[in-house]
Amino acid sequence: MRAQKTIVITGASSGIGAALAARLGADGHRLVLAARRDAELRAVAGRASSPANVIVVPADVTRRADVDRVRDRGLASFDHVDVWVNNAGRGISRAALDLTDEDFDAMMAVNVKSALYGMQAIVPHFKTQGAGHLINVSSVLSRVPFATFRSAYNAAKHALNALTANVRVDLAATHPGIHVTLVMPGLVATDFPHNALGGSPPILQRPGMPAAQSADDVAASILRVIEEPVAEIYTNPEHAAVVQRYFQDVGAFERQAAAGR
Repeated sequence: MRAQKTIVITGASSGIGAALAARLGADGHRLVLAARRDAELRAVAGRASSPANVIVVPADVTRRADVDRVRDRGLASFDHVDVWVNNAGRGISRAALDLTDEDFDAMMAVNVKSALYGMQAIVPHFKTQGAGHLINVSSVLSRVPFATFRSAYNAAKHALNALTANVRVDLAATHPGIHVTLVMPGLVATDFPHNALGGSPPILQRPGMPAAQSADDVAASILRVIEEPVAEIYTNPEHAAVVQRYFQDVGAFERQAAAGR
């Protein structure tokens, strides 16, 4: 078994979070699982690990007090935390020009503020122990406008990218034992589209777009960066080339995207 770690996962009741819990539990790690849905969270915990190695903390991570409670429960149960995975997120199906204040605020709360609360909650503990690993789950849509109907979700994940990079640079200067990783999945075969605000239109597979990954594929990528930390990864390696093409000629790429190519 690999060296046992204590790992916090938010958004752990389904999708990527549940798949990651299953993999980490199978490897014998201690888990602190957080999400709003208590029954689903407990089901994930029951499949993921032995009772002694997992605790569940029903929490709404858009509330700072709930995030602090997740940290406190983890520390009280396992004495320390090695890895904190900010995985909670939610999409939207609304063009940018149609967004309401409520739409935008909801996307920023669940996709950005929840991660900021997580970072602010756990980093003081990481500083005290001289080591730790922050992992923020973003999206390739934060870099490339594949799905413009995700609008405020894409913007929120772009903001998360910037926060992650700034935290990483700040910590590298003062606490080099603390790692910060940005994880960017693409299309993933989960219930994420069905839970999006406003429902979700069918996702058309455009020519040149990498195929959807399974939640387990994404979890495997996160497991690898826990073992060998890096600054950022695309869970589908094909996305790195797509993003590079985008930034080489933004205008040309966007004209092709607008034309459905």
